[in-house]
Amino acid sequence: MANLYKKDAPFQVYISFKKYLDVLEHIRYNDRLEYRVNYAKSLLDKTKNFRELRDGFQDVSLLEKHEELIKLLLSDLFPTGLTNNEIKAASIPLSNITFNYTERFKNILKDAGKDFEIELRNIDDDEFYVFCCCLILQTYYKRDIKSSLPFYYDIPNRQGIMKHYKIIVNADFAEVYPTEDAKIPSEEVVDMLLENLDDFKLWKRYFPSESWVLKGFTIISLVDCTSEVALSDLKSSMISIDPENLAPDENLIEIFKSYFDVSELNFGLMLFNKKDQRLEKLPIYENLFTNHILDFWINTFDEETRKTTFTNLNHNSKPIVVSNIENLDDEVKSLPSFRILRDNKINSFMVIPIVKDNELLAMMEFTSPIINSFNGLKLKKMEFFSDMILFSLNRFSFEKNYQIEAIIQREYTSIHDSVVWKFRNEAEKYFNASLAKKIYTLKQISFKNLTPLFGFSDIRSSSEKRFNLMLEDLNQQIECLHEIFSLTNSESEKYLLALEIFENELNNEIKADSEQRFQRLLRDEIHPYLQAKLEIKSSSEVKAKIKDYFAQISNHNDLFYNNRKSLDDSITLVNRKLADVLDEAQIEAQQIFPHYYERFKSDGVEHNLYIGRNIAPDLHYHSKVVHKLRYWQLKTICNMEHEFRNFKQDLPICLDIASLIFVYNEKIDIRFRMDEKRFDVDGAYNSYYEIIKKRLDKAHIKDSTDRITCPGKITIVYFGMENQREYLDYVNKLQKKGVLKNDVELLRVEDLQGITGLLALRVSLA
Repeated sequence: MANLYKKDAPFQVYISFKKYLDVLEHIRYNDRLEYRVNYAKSLLDKTKNFRELRDGFQDVSLLEKHEELIKLLLSDLFPTGLTNNEIKAASIPLSNITFNYTERFKNILKDAGKDFEIELRNIDDDEFYVFCCCLILQTYYKRDIKSSLPFYYDIPNRQGIMKHYKIIVNADFAEVYPTEDAKIPSEEVVDMLLENLDDFKLWKRYFPSESWVLKGFTIISLVDCTSEVALSDLKSSMISIDPENLAPDENLIEIFKSYFDVSELNFGLMLFNKKDQRLEKLPIYENLFTNHILDFWINTFDEETRKTTFTNLNHNSKPIVVSNIENLDDEVKSLPSFRILRDNKINSFMVIPIVKDNELLAMMEFTSPIINSFNGLKLKKMEFFSDMILFSLNRFSFEKNYQIEAIIQREYTSIHDSVVWKFRNEAEKYFNASLAKKIYTLKQISFKNLTPLFGFSDIRSSSEKRFNLMLEDLNQQIECLHEIFSLTNSESEKYLLALEIFENELNNEIKADSEQRFQRLLRDEIHPYLQAKLEIKSSSEVKAKIKDYFAQISNHNDLFYNNRKSLDDSITLVNRKLADVLDEAQIEAQQIFPHYYERFKSDGVEHNLYIGRNIAPDLHYHSKVVHKLRYWQLKTICNMEHEFRNFKQDLPICLDIASLIFVYNEKIDIRFRMDEKRFDVDGAYNSYYEIIKKRLDKAHIKDSTDRITCPGKITIVYFGMENQREYLDYVNKLQKKGVLKNDVELLRVEDLQGITGLLALRVSLA
């Protein structure tokens, strides 16, 4: 059996005029007005020989065959006096089959072109099926389910502008009833279905294809709501930004054409860069939109004129609307800007600044070669989506910043806030190039002519402590194995002998591979032997000692590690505390002047500061900045020492720290190394600074075996007397505050490899 729907549906559909003929029968026998009775009788007589009109038919060609009769039959429903005003037709419910059009509807379809096919807008097959089922629930089950989804026809006019029409349906002359094969769901099932509107398969199970009959016709009336639909599409386009693919909706121009009812329209948009006081194109719009007027602004006016213009726009953000450029004054027509309009065939335009909280965010332009395309009324329509424009720009800005940050993190790793601006500039160029489908190679990031500050708080003798604790762990392990083997039989004698050899080696002439050979003995022989002892019959004492032994070994290396773990835990606690103090103090330091800061944790904490005008080119830089930061560094190192004193007694292993500051007056350059994802000094000349830093840790006082660093004291290393005077002044300030003692030592540092002439001063903490 044929189906009048293009889509699958739960209906068998028949075109029928039975319900309307029944209305005419009622008029014929019940109406008191004679002309109404005669009119109804006449229509009934004309249709009595065409039983298909009452019984129903599926052959669409009969609509054309009976076109005049149907027009006469429905004349009461389609008054001649309204035919040029109303957009109206008869239709099959929810189908694309329409007939008996008003003259206005005919003209709309004629303007759309002979190849145009009328179709419902934005409804997929599954949604259509479920909506048909809802129609059954409304008409047959009388369920008030409020399923009045809006339906639209999109029909282009003669100028090619897409017009949108909302469909209003009158279904008084249609009826729905089940076939013999239909399933009649219970009320509980209906409730369950309504809770699962998205489950197409579930609905089809209870309402199989063509299991119901839809018979009759409907009357559809169309209401032109182009502006409302275009506005909705515009809002959707502006809201739906894909973070993975930042791209404009290519239908945006067509949406604007519909919204403003302008068949030839160009649209342009530029963002305002507040920092540089200039308009910037969005790369994603380059090949889609045109910026005739805005391009002229950014390419013609000098920088001072542009900045003045944008400053004025912040305070007086009135849009410019010109309906017809021929109406402009002769003085304006003589300006270069008017030639731009002429050259680009612009006869009507709007230029609209987008402002929020008295700050210019962007500029938009609408241009058209058709005169009177834009006027005050068109500008008024902008108000309906101005908030959406602001939202879209903010959203785009957020997504842009998010992706730039992602580029920075991916290409440069985590970057300190003071220098992130330079990475952002480079990442933004990379981002804009990628949007424009262009290739861009990330440039090297470097900063030149910086003054360095270096300092460390080193955990004293950590290597020696680690070595001694390793011996303690290994001796404890050997002693524990001795106890176990002394309780076992003669099979363990060879292991006792091996343990004695290792014990003697550890405590007398330890070798570089002693620990590794001991590990191999444990892994290959002793531990398998002890595991076997646990599985066979052994005394409970032996098993208990073996279990206790295995509970003490490390899973990573089969060795006792308790003492070394206590040291590791102590070093971790010290590093964390010192780093926290330093990081917190950095907040104050950045207020003095933004600078690049990095710190490293190993056996202690070391830090680098790099200061210079290149780090913050927009701020005023002067020599006092370095002096303030040097004083801050000394004060912070003292604070770190005091904090260490406060929690030193709580450490699992007793530790001491020794702090040093190195003063270097020469300027250096730093460069970000892409392979290592970190900054480093740049060039052979600057490497001298790094060499000195590395050799200071173990340096001694000249003609002495004492190291220049000492627990409980701050050591400051420098080259000249000028630095000595500077730091004695800082020390004096801290002495007056009770932070340092009055026991300053002036020292000479031993000559290091390639380094001579270093001086130092050392002072105790109060």
